[in-house]
Amino acid sequence: MTSPTAQLADAGVSIWLDDLSRDRISSGNLAELITSRSVTGVTTNPTIFAGALSNGESYATRVGELAAGGASTDEAIFAITTDDVRDACDILRPVYDATGTVDGRVSIEVSPDLAHDTEATIAQAKDLWSRVDRENALIKIPATQAGLAAITETIGAGISVNVTLIFSLERYADVIDAYLAGLEKAKAAGIDLSTLHSVASFFVSRVDTEVDKRLTAIGTDEALALRSKAGIANARLAFELFEKKFGEQRAADLVAAGANPQRPLWASTGVKDPSLPDTLYVTELVTKGTVNTMPEKTLEATHDHAEIAGDTVTSSYTDAHGVFDALANAGVDFADVTQVLEDEGVEKFIGSWHDLQQTVRNALEAAK
Repeated sequence: MTSPTAQLADAGVSIWLDDLSRDRISSGNLAELITSRSVTGVTTNPTIFAGALSNGESYATRVGELAAGGASTDEAIFAITTDDVRDACDILRPVYDATGTVDGRVSIEVSPDLAHDTEATIAQAKDLWSRVDRENALIKIPATQAGLAAITETIGAGISVNVTLIFSLERYADVIDAYLAGLEKAKAAGIDLSTLHSVASFFVSRVDTEVDKRLTAIGTDEALALRSKAGIANARLAFELFEKKFGEQRAADLVAAGANPQRPLWASTGVKDPSLPDTLYVTELVTKGTVNTMPEKTLEATHDHAEIAGDTVTSSYTDAHGVFDALANAGVDFADVTQVLEDEGVEKFIGSWHDLQQTVRNALEAAK
């Protein structure tokens, strides 16, 4: 019998770990997860790095070197995080080669302080790409209004991108268009389109958290019966949109010229409601050509007891539309839900970024 994680990989879902630290790299844990848990990529964000740097001694030597060299707080952050991402890219390089450059990817995010500044995001994306200096890296750019133009310019410059913080179908459609526009710019510049990859990170559990709060406040039997359904329905409709948009002529022409489709990635897959199955956002979002990025707790739960029953997405579009019709009838303003989630998502990452800055500032001071 193969493990559930192996079954998930066999079903065409790429398993990426939503975590990274120097300990995970140096202990061999990341390499072990590639072998034992079918992990084929890594995602990071400011919250992950804030936790890594505040909870370990493994950065002490590097912080000491940076302090001795007079590095500023932000210079130290970028040195430390790009070191980790570069080393993780090297560990995942065999996966990258074995999958024809599709997987074996490690993501690093631009500063969330830049989420509403297009030009600064573009400049930092290029800087991070240069600093990591690994072709299997992905630069994470949030799907804010300002982020859309940055996505196009970054792809157009030949840099692979992980688009993060997507909550609504409307914004997801804009993200796909931004990616295609970037490919068109890259093609015009003579860049080999086959070297460009992108994922679109569609958040799942946070949708349920916000919608369920509103359904509980409405309190009718009809509303309460819809709890814990919106996140999965929203993600399934995102995949329906992906199939539609990449089936159109504009995308088909680019793919014919060597471009890769922008894969949907399921993010925020840790279950926050303890009454729900802990693998809910894995087993209900199985379909070929997607990525599921999991915190370690979800990864281990999936490996231990997830029941993988084949494709659970493409036959569920009608039901998913029905969920949204019912949510509207119950009085849930989903456009407001997704705007609140985007605003909160940016603010949470800014808060984590500032925590990270303070942690590194204190470490640099202590090392002097």
